[in-house]
Amino acid sequence: MDAQSRGRADGIDPADQWVLNPHTGDYELRLNHSGGDSGESSRTSGARVPNSRGPAGDSAGGRRGASREGRRGPARDEQDPGPRREVPGQRGRRSTNGPRDQESSAPGGRRSRKAPKARRKKVLLWTGGTMAFVLVGLSVGGYALYQHFNGNLSTVDVGSAGNKNVFDNNAPVNILIIGTDKRTGKGNEGYGDKGSVGHADTNILFHVSEDRTNATALSIPRDLISNIPDCKVKQPDGSEKVVPGTRGVRFNESLGQSGRNAGCTMETVRKITGIKVDHFMMVDFNAVKELSTAVGGVKICLAKPVKDPDSHLNLPEGEHTIQGEDALAFVRTRHSFGNHGDLDRIKVQQQFIASMIRQMQSDDTLTSPTKLYKLADAATSALTVDTGIGTGKKLASLAQELSKVNTKNITFTTVPVLDNPAEKTPVTVVLNPPKADALFAMMRDDTSLTEVKSKKKAAKSKQDALLKGSKAAAADVRVDVYNGGKVPGAAQETVVWLQNEQGVLKSTNKANAPAKVAKTTLEYAPNQADQARALAAMMGLPGSAMKKGTKDAEGLQAMVLTLGDDFKGAGTPITGPAKVPDDIQQANADKAECAK
Repeated sequence: MDAQSRGRADGIDPADQWVLNPHTGDYELRLNHSGGDSGESSRTSGARVPNSRGPAGDSAGGRRGASREGRRGPARDEQDPGPRREVPGQRGRRSTNGPRDQESSAPGGRRSRKAPKARRKKVLLWTGGTMAFVLVGLSVGGYALYQHFNGNLSTVDVGSAGNKNVFDNNAPVNILIIGTDKRTGKGNEGYGDKGSVGHADTNILFHVSEDRTNATALSIPRDLISNIPDCKVKQPDGSEKVVPGTRGVRFNESLGQSGRNAGCTMETVRKITGIKVDHFMMVDFNAVKELSTAVGGVKICLAKPVKDPDSHLNLPEGEHTIQGEDALAFVRTRHSFGNHGDLDRIKVQQQFIASMIRQMQSDDTLTSPTKLYKLADAATSALTVDTGIGTGKKLASLAQELSKVNTKNITFTTVPVLDNPAEKTPVTVVLNPPKADALFAMMRDDTSLTEVKSKKKAAKSKQDALLKGSKAAAADVRVDVYNGGKVPGAAQETVVWLQNEQGVLKSTNKANAPAKVAKTTLEYAPNQADQARALAAMMGLPGSAMKKGTKDAEGLQAMVLTLGDDFKGAGTPITGPAKVPDDIQQANADKAECAK
């Protein structure tokens, strides 16, 4: 029995039970499986879904108004003689005999309007390449539906590689999206690597800022030469097996090869970028077909005709709406775009993702309970996730958090790479250190790739002001250095560097800090501000590291520098650049582009 049939086992399509609450902008589930009406069902039996149509094309207002009376017995206002609470915008539709435009023509009636912003932000969907994922943030009011979505999901315990919490309120969220080349589903026999256990074919690290005002989607090439660390893999019997790491191999081998699971891919991303991954979502070929169909098709644009013999994409120049096989062919095509390589295919996949986001946030999707249900059902059926987000409720919670990000502030980019110099005819790539390190540092520092106005930015500007002003001579800087980070001997290393390379002779190694800290800090007195600015410039400290006291220092009192987990080595700046380095590829989710 398929998902649609399971939902209609009692004669009721679950999608038809979603009702818009105009006061909150949320869809709420109205379930009733008995002849009578009780509890929450009785309180909401009069609700209607504006401008929605069921599978048969009947208006939800007209069809349900007639069918529910026969199924549920007397309506609420017949049971309760008290005044009935009208649902705004529904007065003209309650009569099954009156004209449909009665509402707008009647005195005091309300005209139809666009969906409010609260409703427009309830759904975010990202999908691309051989991967896709959907997060549906709804006010889910039905245990039965939760159980249904829970049953769809597949989960993997990645242990310490991930976050046990869905998200932390005062921290960014990092989600690794993995698309595998594993072939499942009818019609996928001709795709990918026959017999593949599923490698990390398409990979996007989705970083959502701490204040939820912006997000960066970082594509990681599958052919990037990487060092895969040792990783622990949970076995079926509950035990753990350590899979040895390997050096100088393609990134896609971090999954599937030697029994590695998604936790190993998460750890590999952390080793490359220095960014801790909270969760992963993984799909295969079939998900692209299912999800693009569930959303009603994805709009794309071609700058030229494409007839690709490998992916079987055959479309003329111009705009198209694609789904199913065509959608999968589009995101798999690489020999028809750009330089016919995987990096150009990544750009096409990013365009597809951006278009999917715009489609998901359109009124056409958000005002259709049937579409939302089918999309959520297809998404959860397609997903494999870590146990930290392994239920429908947890996914919905995460979705509502991520949906705070405005589409115009979602930026797509790709890890800066170079052709592998060790290969005569390059087929793999290596990191471009100057550009890649700068980009990774920006993401670690939670710096947006787009210009965003926010309270956090205002606070950051205030802190950055502490870096401006006169600087003391190196010989006059007096500082005690503590190691509160993960690098052994960091305090001694820093003192040696300060004395020998920077001329800060009055620096002292104070060994380990009383407690471990995530971020490096510099504590100083108001009359040490010039010393603090000088040391911050030497070490590349961000404004957020500056902790100015309220009382002046006395005598030979030294400043206190505590190195945190963000310390990478003496001479390596703590903070990343404020702006994206030149010529790093970027694309905005709010703008449509044509594939070239």
